[in-house]
Amino acid sequence: MLERLLREDPATFASDLNGYWTQHRKHVEGVARPIDRAVLGGLHADRVGFAFVAGYRNALCALAPALGDDEIVALSATEVGGNHPRAIHTRLENGRLNGRKRWTTLGGRASSLLVVASIGESEGRNRLRVVRVRSDQKGVRVMAMTEAPFVPEIPHAEITLDDVEVADADVLPGDGYDAYLKPFRTVEDLHVHGALLGYLIGVARRASFPRPVIEELMSLVASVRSLTEEDPLAAATHVALAGLLTQAHFALERVEPHWSLVDPDTRSRWQRDRVILNVAGKARDARREAAWRTLQG
Repeated sequence: MLERLLREDPATFASDLNGYWTQHRKHVEGVARPIDRAVLGGLHADRVGFAFVAGYRNALCALAPALGDDEIVALSATEVGGNHPRAIHTRLENGRLNGRKRWTTLGGRASSLLVVASIGESEGRNRLRVVRVRSDQKGVRVMAMTEAPFVPEIPHAEITLDDVEVADADVLPGDGYDAYLKPFRTVEDLHVHGALLGYLIGVARRASFPRPVIEELMSLVASVRSLTEEDPLAAATHVALAGLLTQAHFALERVEPHWSLVDPDTRSRWQRDRVILNVAGKARDARREAAWRTLQG
């Protein structure tokens, strides 16, 4: 995969999301690891938004390999009170799904939704499951939310679920929190940052950035790939990920002067969209501090 990043023609894919995803799937056919598909998806993206989609979708593949990668899928967890298990009131009962979700990333573009739902409490704990439903299924209503001022290719949506029929086969195996919701932030960070590094390598090669720039980005890709092999719930993984994200931040600062070599449209989109890297910064800080407390326990 590293050699593909350096040898493959870094030409970009289609400039609309559906076209990009179709071409991306063909391009990574036979590539087994989700992180490698994410990075290569970034290499051929002409904008941050498409690189994010490659990272986000392949993060879900890493969590649930049985999903496959044939369509765009969105994780629908957050509700009015947030995405903590106590805040999940969407209910799966007797094969029926009812509830309401907010801020579902790619909710308006996804063919399927992975809905986090409660099946009731046990010993004071809200027991969760993840349910796969079609976005056009009876009882599913998708409502677009206000577009963000950056990465417009990544819309958010409110999802209303009104007595949606759920088959046993549509309930993903394992606990909804421990197997999916809890590790998702870490898995998503790794795959999205891998895709964004792939995107930057593509930009750097197309615009003939100095070789040391590409070498540094390549070393970060290697680090991301290595971390995806670690336990996403382990404190040591979170400490290493915090260090990796810090290194990526400094690398972006060193790349900044070379954006003058890039065509105006690509440079303008980057200036608009790079703020996505700062989203969830507080959650990452909290994750790092919790990891250190665990290790120093």
